[in-house]
Amino acid sequence: MKKSLLLMSLVIVGMISSASVAQAKTLMVGSSGTSIRILQTELKTLNYPVGSVDGIYGRTTKVAVHDFQRRAHLRADGIVGPQTQKAINKLYNSRKAHLSRRAHLSRRSLPQKNTQIISTAKKFIGVPYVWGGTTPSGFDCSGFTRYVFARQGIKLPRVSVSQYRVGTPVAFHNLIPNDLVFFNVESGNRNRVSHVGIYIGKGKFISATCHKGIAIYGFTHYWAKGYIGARRV
Repeated sequence: MKKSLLLMSLVIVGMISSASVAQAKTLMVGSSGTSIRILQTELKTLNYPVGSVDGIYGRTTKVAVHDFQRRAHLRADGIVGPQTQKAINKLYNSRKAHLSRRAHLSRRSLPQKNTQIISTAKKFIGVPYVWGGTTPSGFDCSGFTRYVFARQGIKLPRVSVSQYRVGTPVAFHNLIPNDLVFFNVESGNRNRVSHVGIYIGKGKFISATCHKGIAIYGFTHYWAKGYIGARRV
């Protein structure tokens, strides 16, 4: 009898635990945290516009989820339950593998002039920041990237928001040296590009900022929070 009661208790506890886990996996408007950041990153990789990867399940994320569900022939309610999460993960892993293969081929076929971009950029470390600057006497962020790429025969638009429109989008986990990385470092619209740098590998990029001029930075909390996306030109 005691064994039966113990077994029944364990079954009930297991059912409650399973229900709790299922409930914890349900993401919706108002949810926030790491799970939302992962969701937003996956949707962004799948080319669903989520804006900034800020860990907040707002209207933009809900619309992206709704669009995914509709295209995947799931119940389109904008809520991420186990079924939707499974479908997103499956497609994301497939997309990730595809992008990884493309990145590998891209690295193998990278033109020699592109391999010189970083060495050129590093020559200007310490050059002061100048608003509107486009020469070695002083650069702003987009003036710096434009100048460095121009030295290798690659033309870029003058301002960062325009540079974000050229080339091919690149997921964060597929960044390779020479990719342009974009940020919003201003208050207001979190989706508006206001800064650009050149990725140099190992989680670092080189850029012109008003605090240090041309310098190398890591993806600290400050930069990660403002990160918008990357382009390969």
